[in-house]
Amino acid sequence: MPASTANQNPLLAFDRLPDFATIRAEHIEPAVRQVLADNRDTLKSLEADNSLLTDPAWDSLMGVLDELDDRIGKVWSTASHLNSVMNTPEIRQAYTDCQPLISEYYSALGQSEALYQRVKALYEAAEALSLNASQRKILKDSLLDFELSGVNLSGDSKKRFADIQNRLSELSNQFGNNVLDATRAWSKLVEDREILSGMPEAAISAAEEAATQKGKKGFLLTLDFPSYYAVMSYADNAELRQEVYQAYTTRAAEFGDKSLDNQPIMLEILKLREEKAKILGFSNYAEVSVARKMANSVERVNQFLGDLIHYSRPAAEREYQELCEFAEERFGVTSLNAWDITYFSEKLRKECYDISQEELRSWFPAEKVKAGLFQIVETLYGVQISRDTDASVWHQDVEFYSILRDGEVLARFYLDLYTREGKRGGAWMADCRNHRVIFNGDAVVSRQLPVAYLVCNFAPATASQPALLTHNDVTTLFHEFGHGLHHMLTREPYLGSSGISGVEWDAVELPSQLMENWCWDSRAIAMISGHYQTGEALPDVQLEKMIAAKNFQSGMRSVRQLEFALFDFILHQTPCSDESDFIAEVLSATRTKTSVYPVPDYNRFQNSFSHIFAGGYSAGYYSYKWAEVLSADVFSRFNESGVLNPDVGESFLDKILSKGGGASALTLFKDFMGREPDMSALLRQEGLDRPGNQRIS
Repeated sequence: MPASTANQNPLLAFDRLPDFATIRAEHIEPAVRQVLADNRDTLKSLEADNSLLTDPAWDSLMGVLDELDDRIGKVWSTASHLNSVMNTPEIRQAYTDCQPLISEYYSALGQSEALYQRVKALYEAAEALSLNASQRKILKDSLLDFELSGVNLSGDSKKRFADIQNRLSELSNQFGNNVLDATRAWSKLVEDREILSGMPEAAISAAEEAATQKGKKGFLLTLDFPSYYAVMSYADNAELRQEVYQAYTTRAAEFGDKSLDNQPIMLEILKLREEKAKILGFSNYAEVSVARKMANSVERVNQFLGDLIHYSRPAAEREYQELCEFAEERFGVTSLNAWDITYFSEKLRKECYDISQEELRSWFPAEKVKAGLFQIVETLYGVQISRDTDASVWHQDVEFYSILRDGEVLARFYLDLYTREGKRGGAWMADCRNHRVIFNGDAVVSRQLPVAYLVCNFAPATASQPALLTHNDVTTLFHEFGHGLHHMLTREPYLGSSGISGVEWDAVELPSQLMENWCWDSRAIAMISGHYQTGEALPDVQLEKMIAAKNFQSGMRSVRQLEFALFDFILHQTPCSDESDFIAEVLSATRTKTSVYPVPDYNRFQNSFSHIFAGGYSAGYYSYKWAEVLSADVFSRFNESGVLNPDVGESFLDKILSKGGGASALTLFKDFMGREPDMSALLRQEGLDRPGNQRIS
């Protein structure tokens, strides 16, 4: 495109990182339309080039498709990111207006018979062309993607499939917006400090600052997670806990603003997914989901979840009984409500181990945790992490870093750690730029470095103290950094296998779950802890208590995750119905298998379950538990040789991290471990071990 176009619209400056200081909402739609128009012109040329059928070549087809995907990715990843972290009305509107354009583009791309035939011709010529293993896997994955996009459909079915894809994209965006708006819509101004009795001083100070920022006196509670967690874990006032719990669990439900009710959106999403599956010849959407996953069959996932419930529920039942007895004996509470569970669990943790998440905050200042995390990564993988203060960022709290090896920059990342208004809740890694190498024969012409967005929502610093993390926050940061390493330390040169691209979704959590293990190792904790006032490392006595408490209520934690996973997976196997609220019925049936305590009838957890209705985990939430098995097994090798052993780190880098989606997850796992995955490592890690082995491959 002309240089003047890129100069006028910073989103079209493809040769540099986003200039967030100059990007405006009004740049988004023109940039999207421009790059889509340019891409379509190139695609028409590819579709008309019959030499790609008779004389296929990687660079002439996949190299060009990579270039097109890279261009739209640079525009759309920036727009998507800003929609998540700086969600102004103008950015949201621009994003919403463009989402159908993106969806229509990819629907047409996935249904192009001409491109499908050209990719197929290249795949069939792979041996004659001496294509490498990564290239062959990319082609095989691409053919399956075409087929799952309806390329083999015809007539009305093909059009209907494309319409479904476009509508699902709209609904997913609307679901997420409703959750964000419902979360923003609720707040409670507390004027009497006594009502907040039991809450940590830091949380009370944060609530006071939140009120001040709104021009009010008192303490402002919100449904942002740091505020919600502080109330549910520590507020002595049961009525306050109940009020906050009810507000949180009824977000985007029928009880509040009707325009934000996600019930009809969920129903339409599920109906469309079911119709989509049947058009493709599958019985249900769960079958579609596993077609590109490591588990590879609905039956295997059902069995896997059933096995984990079998080993987790007895422990959860014992733990809940202990909690009930504790609440009655120590506090005279004879019946626990859902809003009491976290509160009395913290009391019991303190009673048993003389330690609490809140007490640990003082030992985990964010700056110290970051420095220690970087040191651990540097030790394991032979890299160096250096801050760059010159990069353009979207908020003053955002930091930018480079990862180097032997003085050469390998990757870069943005770090956005703290919650604020206009920022989507949760924590995630997203790509800003993907690793890509341009070749001329075997010679490297150019290399695009991978760049990641790493986003969390921790409580920020207050006027009286720096940002302090709970140990749960620490594990979240390590988790997301694990995703970042997968993206940034890849050596795969093609977009289709670079970083997490091409990785089976139920294995994509392996590097992230793995990183959490260092948060529980005494040597690593010494590197990430230091009292914010004295700099003193976490004392041995506190460390021993923390590690001893690692598996506190591990059964209850496990069945909660299994509840989410089973609900999601069974829901996508269940025929949709207009005769009853089948979504609630599936959730209720799931809870009979997984839950050890009742929840109120008004609980509408499903209405804010963004992972499966607005994210990439539909019929795939089980991936978290599947990857826990893989990560626990992999970490056993680190444990055997020393968790900071650079030789093991280098082996993991060479055989899994750097390989991205260049080979199947099972192939990479077996190359590193020398065998297939074994569930027993996870059961031991969570204190749920049993005799014998349980293989999941």
